Amino acid sequence: MRAALVTEYRKLVTTRLWWILLLCMAVYMAFLAAAVGWGVSQGNAMGSSPGSDEQLALAPDAVVRTVYTIAVTFGYVFPLLVGALAVASEFRHQTITPTLLAEPRRTVLVSAKVISAGVLGLVFGLVGTLAAVGAGAAVLTLLDQPTFLDEASTWRSIALSVLALALWAVVGVGFGSVLTNQVAVIVVVLAFTQFVEPVLRFVLALTSWGADVAAYLPGAAGEAVAGGSFFSESGVSSLLEWWQGALVLLAYGVGLAAIGRVTTFRRDIT
Repeated sequence: MRAALVTEYRKLVTTRLWWILLLCMAVYMAFLAAAVGWGVSQGNAMGSSPGSDEQLALAPDAVVRTVYTIAVTFGYVFPLLVGALAVASEFRHQTITPTLLAEPRRTVLVSAKVISAGVLGLVFGLVGTLAAVGAGAAVLTLLDQPTFLDEASTWRSIALSVLALALWAVVGVGFGSVLTNQVAVIVVVLAFTQFVEPVLRFVLALTSWGADVAAYLPGAAGEAVAGGSFFSESGVSSLLEWWQGALVLLAYGVGLAAIGRVTTFRRDIT
């Protein structure tokens, strides 16, 4: 198992894809956090009208949910893609054959991919979250708004944000093991994360029963891990407890990996 873990980890970090996506994530999250931080400081995100004389009082949980955990709301696509391409790219470039010759125990191979992607997901979670916190806090400071970085609850949400993004890499491996076509993986991931789930959550929130169902969607589960999100703060959907969200998101990843093991990795691969 150790040899398989080392091999899979080296596969992930010896290509340019991971650090290119990591750099894009850091820049994107910093931009979004700065923009949302400015919006919060102007009162747009908290319900007061722009230009009013009313003094805006920001609660610590509101700042955390709208600014510091922005990576969990919009940036999870990056670790998700890294995890999915860890499997799909092997089938695209036919490196899966020598991989299985080196490690013929397919359950061990899938497990090694899941664990190694989870470790790299922690890196994505840390960098993406810190980029959001740094940019968001800088904007709030420049606008003379409290950053709440001296609150223990703020750092708890930041740490849970890192965990949520790491779990998304695990989900990616599971998804890539089920759908191994590299182009299809990219298209489906982008379509689902940027359009399908946000619209579905909004539609379900309009029904009397849909809010409970929407809470178990993968994006909502990831936001629940961090304890809140931009969407939940704006009233779009309710969330589970953080540990429930972690279990749901982990279940998605492990469940998809198990399906991939008994389907994709059960067949003869040449």
